[in-house]
Amino acid sequence: MTYLLLIVGFALLIIGADYFVKGASNISAILRVPPILVGLTIVSFGTSSPEATVSIIAALNGNDDVSLGNVMGSNMFNTLFVLGMTAIIAPLVVKSQTIRKEIPFSFLAGITLLVLMADTFLQNFTSNLLTRSDGIILLLIFAVFLYYVYELARKSRNDVEEIQPHIAEKDKSWFKNGTFTLAGLAAIVFGGDLVVKNSTDIALSLGMSEALVGLTIVAVGTSLPELVTSIIAALKKESEIALGNIIGSNIFNILFVLGASATISPIGVNSALFTDMIILIAFTVIVLIFALTHFTIGKREGLFLALSYIVYMVYIILRN
Repeated sequence: MTYLLLIVGFALLIIGADYFVKGASNISAILRVPPILVGLTIVSFGTSSPEATVSIIAALNGNDDVSLGNVMGSNMFNTLFVLGMTAIIAPLVVKSQTIRKEIPFSFLAGITLLVLMADTFLQNFTSNLLTRSDGIILLLIFAVFLYYVYELARKSRNDVEEIQPHIAEKDKSWFKNGTFTLAGLAAIVFGGDLVVKNSTDIALSLGMSEALVGLTIVAVGTSLPELVTSIIAALKKESEIALGNIIGSNIFNILFVLGASATISPIGVNSALFTDMIILIAFTVIVLIFALTHFTIGKREGLFLALSYIVYMVYIILRN
């Protein structure tokens, strides 16, 4: 039964992602905004809901390592493996605006978190802590990001001819596209939950430790929505949605998820996580450099990122 539920979970992920991307793509055309804006908001916030749920519940229960580690692990998975696999399957065309603004904003979010975490180094405190004040700072920066997206959407509506050329009349229904998007998201979240729970049960029955399962299956499992959604979007030639989903998820995870979690309850910072944060920031810069080369993240760059994630996972397992 466990194996059957695992298969059902993967099926829901794939089918749900297909409808989710279709609905989101049509909504971007109806709203007359670039698809990357929908990727940065509707798609990325939706696929990040498992991380938000896990981290906020962990914060409420006082599980600091889970709350912060889940976000770190998810962003590392998004930046390396999700982006890498998506680029291998279908090279991602990167708009100049994404290079100038969205990727740097993700970098800024990472730098801000690193500074807020480093209490012992910067302020000579006895321990590192994300306080409620730090959480509010992250939420305020998230509000600035939302305002930027709003302004970009407002200005983009003037360019109707470029943004809305191929949408058929039958695809302009708000009810139909809203249903596709919400039902697809529900299938993604529920399918991801089935995959995490049942793969964890199988792994434990095969003798894997709970710690190892948590570092691998659970960390990756909460990011399955981003992985499947971005791959499906890339296959549908919706590279802006695929890239927007990855960048938006990283921004959402740091600024909103950690901001809300720290505001609810201050989060103690494990010193080992500083290494992970520095690695994440370094790879964000590498992704920006890749994007600057011909405005494309191609198969070679994707292979490098995916293999880097495997190396990182080996490092994490050995470290723990």
